[in-house]
Amino acid sequence: MNRLAAIALLAATPLLAVPSYAQRNFDDVEIRTEQVAPGVAVLFGAGGNIGVSHGEDATVLIDDQFAPLSEKIEAAVAELGATPVKYVVNTHWHFDHTGGNENFGKTGATIFAHDNVRVRMESGGTAAGNETPPAPKVALPVVTYGQGLRFHLNGDTINLAFLGGGHTDGDSVVMWDKANVVHMGDLYFNIPGYPFIDVNSGGNVYNALQSLDLVIAMIDDETKVIPGHGPMSNKAELVAYRAVIGEAVERVEAARADGSTLEQALAAKLLSDIDRGEGGFIDADAFVTAIWNSFDK
Repeated sequence: MNRLAAIALLAATPLLAVPSYAQRNFDDVEIRTEQVAPGVAVLFGAGGNIGVSHGEDATVLIDDQFAPLSEKIEAAVAELGATPVKYVVNTHWHFDHTGGNENFGKTGATIFAHDNVRVRMESGGTAAGNETPPAPKVALPVVTYGQGLRFHLNGDTINLAFLGGGHTDGDSVVMWDKANVVHMGDLYFNIPGYPFIDVNSGGNVYNALQSLDLVIAMIDDETKVIPGHGPMSNKAELVAYRAVIGEAVERVEAARADGSTLEQALAAKLLSDIDRGEGGFIDADAFVTAIWNSFDK
């Protein structure tokens, strides 16, 4: 067993303080690779979609899913013809996007993220409804920023930008200038169900709208959009997703202005005609509650 496999096995061992996701069996998870532009790929597996920049300078991962998948992720990166991972960027602190940090940190990768990602990972707390323990030192971002920074690598400029957050208080979007690709993290869910605003992690629906509006203004019809979850997307689909959030906010605002309580707003089924399909992370009631709880934040 190589070093990375041993680390992954250790990370997968259930412990009393470890969230319930750690007890999931990842043996059957396959990492699927899609090349979206020269030197840019996306890896689909379990957890948040992984962006990859690879080329002559270094390999950069955007998010790293769950710890037990690290060896499979490394194998997928090698199949791209890329060198071992040198840099990892966390789009936010949720465990399905940062679970591999410890493994990649131990193999020498440098981890980057917004300031609030390190703060939340260092202290632990409630993330996406799960109690998450403080992360070990090696798993923490060692380069953090308030607004953003740039990588000049692999023949492109890769921009890490904090646009106000929204899903959490530490969301980064990652934009490749030349390749015309953007990784949205969980500011964009291209899956059934309603958008997830994690108020417990500093998320706020108005910040999410601002972040989405800024991205939409910066991209064009040819931009390849990597969502946090779900298949590859484009500007038109991102605009439609933003419209769903905007419509939901308007309805909840109207109910609040009419004097409704949250309980009355939920009973009114304000989003009953907005069909987001079956499944997803949250239902309509949870989305309405998150919008309501964003008003005074």
